[in-house]
Amino acid sequence: MRPFFYLFSLSLFFSCGSYDLLIQHAEIYDGLGSKPVAGDLGIRNGKIVKISDHIRKKSARTIDVKGLALSPGFIDLHAHIEPISLYPDAESHVLQGVTTALGGPDGGSPLHLGPYMDSLDRHGIGINVGYLIGHNTVRNHVMGLINREPTPTELEQMKQLVKEGMEDGAFGISTGLKYLPGAFAKTDEVIALSKVASAYHGIYTSHLREEGLGLLEGVGEAIEIARQTGMRVVLTHHKAIGQPMWGASVKTLAMVDKARSEGLDVRMDQYPYTASHTGIAIVIPPWSLEGGFNAFTERCADPTLRDSIRQGIIYNLINDRGGNDLRRIQFSKIDWKPEYQGKTLHDLVLDSGMEPNIENGAEMIIDIQLHRGANCIYHVIDSTDVVNIMKHPMTMIASDGRLTQLGEGHPHPRAYGTFPRVLGYYSRELGVLPLEEAIRKMTSLPASTMRLKDRGILKQKYWADLVIFDKTKVIDKSTFTNPHQYPDGIEYVIINGKISVENGKYTGLRNGMTLRKRK
Repeated sequence: MRPFFYLFSLSLFFSCGSYDLLIQHAEIYDGLGSKPVAGDLGIRNGKIVKISDHIRKKSARTIDVKGLALSPGFIDLHAHIEPISLYPDAESHVLQGVTTALGGPDGGSPLHLGPYMDSLDRHGIGINVGYLIGHNTVRNHVMGLINREPTPTELEQMKQLVKEGMEDGAFGISTGLKYLPGAFAKTDEVIALSKVASAYHGIYTSHLREEGLGLLEGVGEAIEIARQTGMRVVLTHHKAIGQPMWGASVKTLAMVDKARSEGLDVRMDQYPYTASHTGIAIVIPPWSLEGGFNAFTERCADPTLRDSIRQGIIYNLINDRGGNDLRRIQFSKIDWKPEYQGKTLHDLVLDSGMEPNIENGAEMIIDIQLHRGANCIYHVIDSTDVVNIMKHPMTMIASDGRLTQLGEGHPHPRAYGTFPRVLGYYSRELGVLPLEEAIRKMTSLPASTMRLKDRGILKQKYWADLVIFDKTKVIDKSTFTNPHQYPDGIEYVIINGKISVENGKYTGLRNGMTLRKRK
């Protein structure tokens, strides 16, 4: 018995001392903003078990990454992962180096999170995903597209849905106060529902009520919600929309700093582009959309109301997302006229035999909405504001990108290139951020924002979500004219200890899992 027991013990000791995966000769960035160090990293059972200047123990597989950077996997704090059931591999995100994505932004989310996430676990997903519970989804479920305050009964029903979402593992609540029906909600309603999420230590993220002329008031509202609820608040995809507001980031960042000096936990996320992306309805007056498509159609049939709608669109085209130029509105998806995907509103108006002016553009937008709408890229952000916001220490990098497939539609390039663009263009080429700071904004800062206790940092016992990239080469390739291009320089992506990207190619393995916040 003794020899057998001795051999068994020796075998057990050897297996416990070896690794499933060993990464050697890496330039290691810990995610905390520290300068890199040279070393090795060992992984076992999905977790980081050792980081050292040299690891000698055996491993089932060893990767020599000499000359490459190793960092925590990127955490996308604002991701449109709604199509994940259609695209469970999530390649457009994973090939950027994203290992975790937070869904349910801008007030929209699955309503019953528990069963939904259970279904994702059963089918398998290529990326770690968590969710926020969406205020717009909750309000629409209880009240529909109605412009009024909720009754006490309706407010209680909404509170119960938020509570259910938090108990199912939501990381917090999101609002889209520029969208319907969120635009109909007063601040007191948002505070009441957010307090439910706050009781579970949830965060609050907000597509502000206005990002153009009302930007400062929108930031002020979010700060007041932080004050009233005590929540960690994220100004999501923070930007200044439209030429009249270019340069306003100086004021909004000062507002954030003042709030933080008062003890309020206000943060921001940002995508590194000078164009936004959303539905064409963003430039249509919200009152005209109340009640849904049929009600909008009826209003447009009334000449007086149609003229009022047109005047509201003209105002927005001049002062907000229109940029006072129809060429600044580029179609990403327009089912009515799919041949115009990638082309502009200027092109469509001109080809329709009209003068491509703002008035005719407004009339065309009404027709587009009557044909069930479109999604557009709006080239109305100033590069100086992008840089100002990016430099702020509490700004995180987040894509606002939608999962997509090669060749499908004409997406915003952020869907393919957000994180490599910051690493390559903004950090390496422009010098806006040191590389270690850019990585911090993609890893430990969003992890701490979500209160993830075991991701976002290279540390023993943390999940092995890793990115290995060539810092001399990494860059986005996706453009506004040719968006369907994966980035260069992302060599390996490891999710939960398993290789998802190898030599820049997706392995086909769905190594992700759903993440559920616990109180």
